[in-house]
Amino acid sequence: MSVPADIFLTPADWLPPTVVKATDALADGLITHDEARAMGYERLPVSAAESAPELAVRAGRAALARAGTRPEAVRTVLHAWTYYQGHDFWSPAHYVARHTGATSAVPVGIQQMCNGGAAGLEVALARLVAEPDHGPVLVTTGDRFGAPGFDRWGSDYGVWYGDSGTAAVLARGGERTDHALALRALVTEAAPELEVVHRDLDRFQEAAHAAGPTVDVRRTKKAFLTGTGREPFVAQLRETTSRVVAGALAQARLAPEDRSVRAVLLPRLGTATAREIYGPAVAAVTEAPAVDLGCDTGHLGAGDLLSNLAALRGSGRWSLRAGEHAVVLSAGAGFTWSGVVVQRP
Repeated sequence: MSVPADIFLTPADWLPPTVVKATDALADGLITHDEARAMGYERLPVSAAESAPELAVRAGRAALARAGTRPEAVRTVLHAWTYYQGHDFWSPAHYVARHTGATSAVPVGIQQMCNGGAAGLEVALARLVAEPDHGPVLVTTGDRFGAPGFDRWGSDYGVWYGDSGTAAVLARGGERTDHALALRALVTEAAPELEVVHRDLDRFQEAAHAAGPTVDVRRTKKAFLTGTGREPFVAQLRETTSRVVAGALAQARLAPEDRSVRAVLLPRLGTATAREIYGPAVAAVTEAPAVDLGCDTGHLGAGDLLSNLAALRGSGRWSLRAGEHAVVLSAGAGFTWSGVVVQRP
């Protein structure tokens, strides 16, 4: 989908103040020395009490304040998540709308696993393109990877999971604050044949956790890789990532060597994954550096993309200067990949 020139987004994230250090997890036997070296991350934010939707509400309120948007002006709320939202039979999107004050909005849940933040942006963009007079859209994500249902250190191979809420306000034109980014491109590609990577091949279960008390992604990934081999899978991940980055740059009318592209921000999946998959895939299509900001957060489920966008308008090393661009990559089980290009006005 082509992106109109007047689409702006204002991102925010909220990370719980409580953190658990990798050194402590190592001392407690939750991870091995080899896993710690491969991951290269130092700590994870951990929510002591707040649920995933409550984290999303915190981020949503921050994004609305930064955008200078009245909550009652929001027309659509899109909430994405990866893991359990705190109740078994319930709509977390409606909770987020209610508690951010967006009570005139239509809430919609987005379930595209860890690409959920990007899917939310894509649905928001489609709504704003289809209805140019549509009011602001609030996109949120919220994930909390707590015991007993999830082991943030050990449920998955090569991924450590941190808790967070993230958000972005999207709108067309109008008044913009100093926190806004111009959306220049959004490209998505999927490979539905890879849904089996995260599916238990034995059978479909009748209820959550019927296959075991704790989510075990290692079992499903191991079964998949035993059948197909690792190298063809890695090659597909690299090739698709390269296409998405190249497509996003082309849609934004940026050459691969354009010096205004400050960086390509990666999903927060660890230094080994960045080195073996995303780094080579990015280097194949652009001279911009591939950057992993996950050292202090781990993987934020559906929130990596929006948290990376928030970093681009923050005060850290990778904050964009006026006129600069960045590509932000997102990927999720299924599989789906998205590439977003933003520019600081």
